[in-house]
Amino acid sequence: MSLITEFKAFIQRGNVIDLAVAVIMGAAFGKIVSSLVSDVITPLLGIAPQGSDVLSALDIPLYQGAKIKVGMFLQSVIDFLIISFCVFMLVKGVNAIHLAKVLAGEPKPVELTTQEKLLTEIRDLLKAEQQPDNTIKTSPEERPG
Repeated sequence: MSLITEFKAFIQRGNVIDLAVAVIMGAAFGKIVSSLVSDVITPLLGIAPQGSDVLSALDIPLYQGAKIKVGMFLQSVIDFLIISFCVFMLVKGVNAIHLAKVLAGEPKPVELTTQEKLLTEIRDLLKAEQQPDNTIKTSPEERPG
């Protein structure tokens, strides 16, 4: 099998396509949550007056203009925690909806009537008699029970 054929088979598998869609949706969702954090939550908390991002401005100066950007790291940690919580709530909601659909669509087992139970037993006995290694005796006197 050539490398191109193997790659084609790999790409066409369903879980690879699902993963690609998840990555793309995750990137878009990440941008939305980053905007939520920087444009809505941070100003509401009073951390950043007038929409400016105070956290990203926090840094530790080193030498010759180099600095450790502690604020950017903290902002990324906050973004991650909020994204994680949003994804958790989304998955929890989808699971609840899925579970409700499964439980609602689950048919209740139908109770067989006495006649249907007897017919089922007769059918099973007839099938057993037709098998080559017949373990059930054919005459009523020889049958167990």
